[in-house]
Amino acid sequence: MDMPSSLPGITVKMVETARLKQNVYFSGPEDGAPVIFLHGNFSSALYFEETMLALPKGYCGIAPDLRGYGWTEDKPIDSTRGMRDWSDDVAALLAALKIEKAHFVGWSMGAGVLYRFVADNPGKALTVTLICPVSPYGFGGSKGADGRPCYADFAGSGGGVVNPVFVQRIQMGDRGVEDPNSPRNVINAFYYKPPYRAAREEDFLTSALMEKTGADRYPGDFVPSANWPNVAPGVKGPVNCWSPKYLANDAAELLAVTPKPPILWVRGDSDMIVSDNSMFDFGALGKLGFIPGWPGDEIYPPQPMVAQTRAVFEQYAAKGGSDGKEHLYSEHIIADAAHGPHIEKAAEFGELFHSFLTKVSK
Repeated sequence: MDMPSSLPGITVKMVETARLKQNVYFSGPEDGAPVIFLHGNFSSALYFEETMLALPKGYCGIAPDLRGYGWTEDKPIDSTRGMRDWSDDVAALLAALKIEKAHFVGWSMGAGVLYRFVADNPGKALTVTLICPVSPYGFGGSKGADGRPCYADFAGSGGGVVNPVFVQRIQMGDRGVEDPNSPRNVINAFYYKPPYRAAREEDFLTSALMEKTGADRYPGDFVPSANWPNVAPGVKGPVNCWSPKYLANDAAELLAVTPKPPILWVRGDSDMIVSDNSMFDFGALGKLGFIPGWPGDEIYPPQPMVAQTRAVFEQYAAKGGSDGKEHLYSEHIIADAAHGPHIEKAAEFGELFHSFLTKVSK
């Protein structure tokens, strides 16, 4: 599909890096303080254009299409590395652009990439802003605030948990509204709190439909499991990347990093994708009776995604050391917003984000 025209003030370039050619959106002065934006699953860098244009004076916005998404060169991802392929791609982009340090923004899956990037690249992140972030323990297959696995084989996470009808609709390039699983309907039902509709709905949908699909792309492969819901992670594709099977040390390594960049956590109060009762989590769906055979709360409860994230960030702040940063993270909930508060509540998000950026930059 043709790339939608960018908004005035946005420049799009294909940047050659040591790992792959990355399609990158730029805003603001080239010599401005860099702010790197990392998108989530079934989206692209295009979703950040308005947020980039709203940056305070003196900041340069930079948003790449991540591997497997948008118009970046199509290369497979090694899921056994967790988020590291994406994190290494970001590091390669910074090297190609000769950026030593930057501010970072991660939305949903993009936040998981940032956990890994911060741990692997100490000192490169000046600040970290997280929008509806995936839990540091990944998506699916874990329980408790400490992220314990529900089963030893991490059943219920990975490439086998994605609705196959949704994947088929992506492959068809479906832009309709007839099927509740159509990409347009999923975006409008879950990215935003209905009845909100994005002004650039068509462009957003076009860019999301560029996600690469297949057994070695989205959602990825899986293996059978004797444990409910009878599928366990494979080794290919993005959904396996955020299985807790491959993120065993991410939370601990984030907690151990020095220096620790300050974190701003922003989420919508109506988010049904990343929540303690996510409508995309098998534990929550099983408890509601949508998936038969649910083994109960003791064995497979809904993943407490928000509680897990908060527990990790509280430890992160407590381990901040003696550098005077006693408040290393803050959490803000935006009312009447779902999974895309930077879009549906742009002014409110911008006030929080810009205040954080400028305060830390002083």
